[in-house]
Amino acid sequence: MVDLEDIADKLSQVSEKGLSMVSSLAQQQINLEKRIEDIEQELKAKKRELREVQEDLLPAALQEYNMTGYTMDDGSEISVKPFYSASISKDNSDEAFEWLTSNGHASLIKNNVSASFGRGKDNEAKSLLAELHDRGLETKSKTWVEPMTLKAFVKEQVEKGENLPYDLLGIFVGQRANIKRS
Repeated sequence: MVDLEDIADKLSQVSEKGLSMVSSLAQQQINLEKRIEDIEQELKAKKRELREVQEDLLPAALQEYNMTGYTMDDGSEISVKPFYSASISKDNSDEAFEWLTSNGHASLIKNNVSASFGRGKDNEAKSLLAELHDRGLETKSKTWVEPMTLKAFVKEQVEKGENLPYDLLGIFVGQRANIKRS
């Protein structure tokens, strides 16, 4: 004869034990997610602090004391070198691309055109963009300058003394302290 009360009691125990385990693991996940979020925020703050020392405070201190470099007691060597940064914002992209083109630097600009096709449409995918547009197929186009290419271009042009639209190309030129550890 089946003892329904015994079965119900066992199911209740399993459920309580299972719920306790699930609840404990869920809380552990929540705690870990929060800890990771806190660590990522702390990392961002430390990176900002490093950037301030590396790109502002240490180069300024060396310049203030007319030093071009310094060797520390442990043999580490401090030097300051220029660095370059540039980023074309979406708001400035049309005007920036126009400036690059009209000043002989159109080769920096990349243009990516893509189209979506269903299965079995391989032959149509090989057609020209104009043909695709004429057929009414949805196409997407992206025009951009690779960030590292832009950075190298800016460095080259600034070092040549060329005049560049700093705001338009999002240019920042600064000094950065480098420490070479022995």
